[in-house]
Amino acid sequence: MNITTLILGCGDVGTRVGKALIERGHRVIGGRRSAQALEGTGIEPLALDINDSSALSNLPDADIVLYILSADRFEESAYEAAYHDGLDHVLSEFEARKHTPKHVFFASSTSVYGQSEGETVNEDSPIEPTGFAGKWLHRAEQRLQTSPLPGTTVRFSGIYGPGRERLINQVREGRIAPKSPAMYSNRIHRDDCAGVLTFLIEKTLEGETLEPVYLASDKEAAPIHDVMLWLGKAMGVESHDIIQSPLRRRASKRCDSALLQTTGYEFIYPTFREGYREVLKAAGLPCTQ
Repeated sequence: MNITTLILGCGDVGTRVGKALIERGHRVIGGRRSAQALEGTGIEPLALDINDSSALSNLPDADIVLYILSADRFEESAYEAAYHDGLDHVLSEFEARKHTPKHVFFASSTSVYGQSEGETVNEDSPIEPTGFAGKWLHRAEQRLQTSPLPGTTVRFSGIYGPGRERLINQVREGRIAPKSPAMYSNRIHRDDCAGVLTFLIEKTLEGETLEPVYLASDKEAAPIHDVMLWLGKAMGVESHDIIQSPLRRRASKRCDSALLQTTGYEFIYPTFREGYREVLKAAGLPCTQ
């Protein structure tokens, strides 16, 4: 297979995708500000500031482009620059070339949904973001959907895994979200984020037609109280401090990834239980569940 994949924003998840694609015979180029972090991965490093328009002309031609940048801070200007402006610049660059990508993938977020009362959401649900994060992510999605280049947006729910242990640390401190009102949470393990992207890239290279949007979340939306209660029991920690739900800012909804599952993707960690067992073990923490 003579395929070149360009991963823009090649951090934790992108590096895992890149390694998986190299095993499948791809040439993988990873663009990020600190390109030296990719040394030893097999991914060709490319130092890049995505908002430096003069640098974009130096981007190599690629068959697959994966745009998986993260904003460097939780401010509106950072989200506008990283998602909408950055993706717009990249698409404009590749749209003008003779050799155009076979497919462009954009990693978005379920923060584009404004639902807040425990509603179930999927790819067809209304998009009415209430915060600036969802607003700029959705504008980036729309830019890709109107591009002449074939493209797919993947909306990830809350990503957890090694190094993403804030909830575990809260539970270890004896803290727990209230049981009522129920605040539904949605998550996907880091390894499944990489797995979904790798799987969809393979599908499009096999000639299958992808949908313009997939919602990527594990198979069980659950109240955050239940998740924290399970973690506490697993670690043998008694909760003594009821805190405001960590989801209050993002609101309560239930993400339905049935469309993604119809593609044939099988979750490595179908629910938070399987995923957090591995996270706890990897962190050297007790797990009796």
